[in-house]
Amino acid sequence: MDRTVITYVIYLLVSIGLTIWVARTLSRNGRIFLSDVLHGNEQLADAVNHLLVVGFYLVNLGFVALYLHTSDTVEDTRGVFEALSTKLGVVLLVLGVMHLGNVYVLNRIRRRGVMEKEQLPPVQPQGWTAPAAGA
Repeated sequence: MDRTVITYVIYLLVSIGLTIWVARTLSRNGRIFLSDVLHGNEQLADAVNHLLVVGFYLVNLGFVALYLHTSDTVEDTRGVFEALSTKLGVVLLVLGVMHLGNVYVLNRIRRRGVMEKEQLPPVQPQGWTAPAAGA
């Protein structure tokens, strides 16, 4: 096997492993967050969490697949490390951006829930007052 193929195999193994690890971390911690945001509706939190994880996998694994190709032939062991460092660095940056995007979306959802909760009066009205006669 030539070094270019070895580079591809290592790249795929590490990239897919990192994607799975980040997705599981987001899923585990995001579910708790979604449950709070959705006022304890566990089924809805699980459904939204699952949809976010599927989207995360699709985007990241699609990027990993598109970024697999290299135009340079890897000649030696140094070339393997250089190609891997470039490819894995870009994959890590994309995973980080996707993670921040997920956190941003979840925070927007949470903010909306907090704002809706603040619009409710703290105490239910206990009656009403008739308008003044002169008004």
